[in-house]
Amino acid sequence: YRELESDFALLPTAIEEMLRWTTPVHYFRRTATRDVEVRGKKIREGDRVVLHYTSANFDEEVFEEPFRFDIRRDPNPHLAFGWGEHFCLGARLARLEAQVFFEEFFRCFSQAELTGPPRRLRSNLTNSIREIPIRLTPR
Repeated sequence: YRELESDFALLPTAIEEMLRWTTPVHYFRRTATRDVEVRGKKIREGDRVVLHYTSANFDEEVFEEPFRFDIRRDPNPHLAFGWGEHFCLGARLARLEAQVFFEEFFRCFSQAELTGPPRRLRSNLTNSIREIPIRLTPR
């Protein structure tokens, strides 16, 4: 909190790390359009596959120390918004919204303290929070 509050230049990499940790969509199903081989596994045209973005974002072959939250992680090739032709059209807007939110949040509040555990929305598709009990100290 204090690091980000004192150095907004860290916000872009911090936001990317937050997205990696809290991928908005856990998975998507796709249908293979051609025969391919992925890590020794054959996938035939027409096969249905499930892409688990949450798992990919903690892949030890891609991320050094994947289970360490690092607001300076760069590069950060996470899949929070998908990949390729299915890349989320709203990704740029979501990043901009997060940037503006945190800049304003840190300008308005000197402290944020959890007063209880977050309540998640029950969903096996999206990573959604229903409620976060928090105490904010205005500046």
